[in-house]
Amino acid sequence: MGCPLQVTANNITMVNSEAFIRRLEKILEHYGLTAAAFADKVGVQRSSISHLLSGRNKPSLDFVLKVIGTYPEVNLYWLLNGKGHFPAPAEAPHQSSVETVARATGSEAVSGKPIEKIIIFYRDGSFETYHTNLRQK
Repeated sequence: MGCPLQVTANNITMVNSEAFIRRLEKILEHYGLTAAAFADKVGVQRSSISHLLSGRNKPSLDFVLKVIGTYPEVNLYWLLNGKGHFPAPAEAPHQSSVETVARATGSEAVSGKPIEKIIIFYRDGSFETYHTNLRQK
């Protein structure tokens, strides 16, 4: 039984279907959903979830995108490869992070303009955006 390919800029890897099924089951358990309720929320046919969970079908790109679109706290890399965490570890409030960076850099960028948002890019291709609510004096 073959596994679908995952193509990245640096290499080609296989998505392990059995491990993907376990991660999908973890999502269902975390949200307390039946397969039918999950299918309805994600916007796919109920039989599609049944076929995925039984191993009959492989996950399509469309399905994966619907899952992460419906549940943004599900990390794409975790869903596909098991790398990362689900659910995501608790974070400090974003405003505190922005305030910390703003204090460290001054509340203005090098150009002297107020900082509106900060985007942090991670090596795994993911990113986080922090918006400031700082009041400029």
